[in-house]
Amino acid sequence: IESIKESGGYLNRYQHDSATCHCRMTFSVYLPPAAAHKKVPALYWLSGLTCTDDNVRTKAGAQRYAAELGIALIMPDTSPRGDAVADDPDRYDLGQGAGFYVNATQAPWAEHYQMYDYVTHELPALIEKELPLIGGLKSITGHSMGGHGALICALKETGAYQSVSAFAPINHPSRCGWGQGCFEAYLGGNQDHWKAYDATELILAGAEKIPLLIDQGTADEFLQDQLFPQDLLDACKKMDFPVKLRMQQGYDHSYHFIASFIGEHLAYHAGYLYP
Repeated sequence: IESIKESGGYLNRYQHDSATCHCRMTFSVYLPPAAAHKKVPALYWLSGLTCTDDNVRTKAGAQRYAAELGIALIMPDTSPRGDAVADDPDRYDLGQGAGFYVNATQAPWAEHYQMYDYVTHELPALIEKELPLIGGLKSITGHSMGGHGALICALKETGAYQSVSAFAPINHPSRCGWGQGCFEAYLGGNQDHWKAYDATELILAGAEKIPLLIDQGTADEFLQDQLFPQDLLDACKKMDFPVKLRMQQGYDHSYHFIASFIGEHLAYHAGYLYP
């Protein structure tokens, strides 16, 4: 539905009828210049609460690094959308814009909120069929709720991703207000069911090791109450899981923080996508 030339490649936007989420979904893809003559690997970016696919493509400055490195950027929406899709208009942290990358099991959310399967299965199959991407060669990253999404996708889908990184992810959602509110709504009150979508719990349960990089700003307004990076770090130490957690002095939770380090994250992933 849109195509913009940028850094020698093309920033495209697409819509399709999702068989997983049972609604029309929107996503963006940046195809680097190299994609004009060969297939390229992909880096998935999962965005945070209240975002659409538009936030990262306009604020992060990732496309110029992707152009240089020969990596496609895949930028899905954060939830199903539409008049028929369940929502909570009184809350920014539940419903549309807040899919939390889980497969909901509870009414009224279960009909549409199947974001985990959408991101890990339906969307990759679609774009690898339709676009010049190397089948199965991908990594994943994201911010905040999307950082949580990137972590759980990489930890649960053994062998599907070459590497994972995150900016200020929700590391232990079972322990924070954002995670508890969404998990109870989407997954029900049995907290044992929440562990399947909690990065800290997945690592403690023995998830297969994958290269992991996390950047976290020390001035992040959500650091103490929502993000709990120390919980993830402790779990990694206990399980001898490879992690590099960088506490970035003075940075907040915004896209200014992301834009400051996005080039380093793309270079990190390129090292695994082009070994």
